[in-house]
Amino acid sequence: MSTAVIFVAELGDKSQLMAMTFAARYRARDVLIGITAAAALVHLASVGIGYFIGDAFADHQQWISIVAGLAFLGFAAWTLRGDELTEDEANKARTSQGAAILAVGIAFFLAELGDKTMLATITLATQEGWLGTWIGSTLGMVAAGALPIGVGAVLGKRLPEHITKWGAAALFVLFGILLVVDGIRMIA
Repeated sequence: MSTAVIFVAELGDKSQLMAMTFAARYRARDVLIGITAAAALVHLASVGIGYFIGDAFADHQQWISIVAGLAFLGFAAWTLRGDELTEDEANKARTSQGAAILAVGIAFFLAELGDKTMLATITLATQEGWLGTWIGSTLGMVAAGALPIGVGAVLGKRLPEHITKWGAAALFVLFGILLVVDGIRMIA
């Protein structure tokens, strides 16, 4: 059940756009590994929260949203700062498996904190067993990310790097602002 719930919840989510953007810059395999690692960690925390404290987590969702939004704005600046790389450095960054997995993993981890899929996983864990919920929700997240990874890999080969960079920065700014506004709206 958790696989289906999370898969459907992720359709059209910011995570899919991020997956596509990252796949345009890094190898699809590395993006998938980063997403899998981040999803496994976030959903493990989610089932732990659901199992131990249940609904009390919802009281802090606004602050998580604001912090994640500010982190996304930082990712936008970091993405644009990359303009100074030489061609040789850019090729190394593109092919560095560890750097790609870490960048994708951190971005996805932050994006999913306080997201609807995290809250759905917490809710499922309060009603179902934690292990099945964790495995199922992680599989649902990875499955929902696989399609945009394929699209991003194809686009990355066809789009100039500066367009990919500015597009990624614009998406990070957009999602950062949306997360901060959402957090502020929850406070008010």
